Amino acid sequence: MNLLWTNRNFLLLFIGRIVTNIGDSIYYVAAMWLVYDLGGSAFYSGLAGFLTLLPAALQFFTGPFVDKWPIKKVLVLTQLLQCILILIIPLAHWIGFLTVHLILTIMPVVAFIEQFTYPSQTKALVSILSKQQLVKGNSLFAFAYQGIDLLFNAVSGILVAIVGAVTLYLADSMTFALAAILFTICKFLPGEEKNNEKASIKQTFLDYKSELKQGFSIVFRSLLASFLIGSVACNFAIGAGLAVLPGLGAELGGAEIYGFYLAAMSTGSLLGALTSTFFGRFPVGKLSILTFFFGSCCWVASTFLSPVLLGAVFFGLAWVPVGATNVLFAAVMQSVVPIHLLGRVNTVSRSMSASAMPIGSLAGGYLASTFSPSLIFSCAGAGLLIVAIVWICHPRLRQLPKTDGMTAETFDLPITIPKRSLEGPSS
Repeated sequence: MNLLWTNRNFLLLFIGRIVTNIGDSIYYVAAMWLVYDLGGSAFYSGLAGFLTLLPAALQFFTGPFVDKWPIKKVLVLTQLLQCILILIIPLAHWIGFLTVHLILTIMPVVAFIEQFTYPSQTKALVSILSKQQLVKGNSLFAFAYQGIDLLFNAVSGILVAIVGAVTLYLADSMTFALAAILFTICKFLPGEEKNNEKASIKQTFLDYKSELKQGFSIVFRSLLASFLIGSVACNFAIGAGLAVLPGLGAELGGAEIYGFYLAAMSTGSLLGALTSTFFGRFPVGKLSILTFFFGSCCWVASTFLSPVLLGAVFFGLAWVPVGATNVLFAAVMQSVVPIHLLGRVNTVSRSMSASAMPIGSLAGGYLASTFSPSLIFSCAGAGLLIVAIVWICHPRLRQLPKTDGMTAETFDLPITIPKRSLEGPSS
């Protein structure tokens, strides 16, 4: 069937995605504010951002496991582990052992577990949708991700001010438990799950080194390597900006302002994701140059605008190109990379591009503790401009066609792409 909503497995996966994102949004907002509050300095929020983002930079280690392990088991176990870990924080509070150091220890562990969750969801999406449905499916997944962020970033920021960050962790743990139940009910292609089961038992550790090397080889022998230049600079700036946000929120009024800015960021990403089909009509090269230039200008301007809500609106506009390009490139990668390589290729690409975010977070937190958070925040906005500059200077990137005109040859991918069925799996 062509209608996504008639596909029971997609519906379960989509709802599970929503519930997971609710948990992630509550956890991140509560944790970052609690660390800032207990530590009393933007340095601690920067350190928290560094520790939380560092596992994403190491995501390439998870790629071979994601390619081999059963999708359902990975999704269920990751949710249960996060549920248990997050419960530690309110328990520590009740017995009087809650410290900033405990939170800083739990945050990277939870973040590391997430590195298995999202690549597995991406692979699951490929296994239950046809090729023609991938852009729409990714757009809806991005809607779930950004839409939930939009709502719960704002709500969580307000609830932190009303009921406290510790109380939110109880509700947060329940969301991960519910997501585990939904993923348990979901069914994927029987043959794929069976093959993955055998590989996970007999071959995962035997072939890990060669498969990890293959993932790096595919990425760095292709045009994807050039993508990483702008992405690294951009993610450094984003990491710095996010680390400064708690301090900026406190400077402008409190936890509510912090929540509003996070909500604005999610709104912009959501608008970009929902309009990705429209953006897909234009050549990706020119589109990226223009939109990231626009985004950089909006971010920098948001620091100097008054009232605060107007600044938040401009900050949200800066994230529109980020949301749109994330959806477009996800669909392209799913279309041109074979499913048995998708996990390692995606994780290597994401890890390399995300590697600068924890460093940017640590640098942003340190500088914000020395200088004004608003000054560092505005400087971080200039990072989006680097993407536009890199794409202008690189002729291959500048001339990239529309997404539906891209193939493995467009990216010089050194792999043989088997043709996938245009009908795809049935519901």
